[in-house]
Amino acid sequence: MNCYLKELADICGIRKNLTMHVARHTFATSITLSNGVSIETVSKMLGHTSLKTTQIYARIVDTKISKDMENLKPKLIESAN
Repeated sequence: MNCYLKELADICGIRKNLTMHVARHTFATSITLSNGVSIETVSKMLGHTSLKTTQIYARIVDTKISKDMENLKPKLIESAN
């Protein structure tokens, strides 16, 4: 798998050393969590039995925090009224 990823990186002009490990981090952070998939679901998809293991792979990025807070804002305003 790593050989295929390295070949794809060469074709695409990506200079980062792509590995399956890097792919799992990218999937967990950029593809799933940043698009609203729950960490519990990501954990199952990665085959983890513990959320602690998933948290190693799935870093919360600032854009995800901003998006979540924007989604929370109307709910807070509504409940205050």
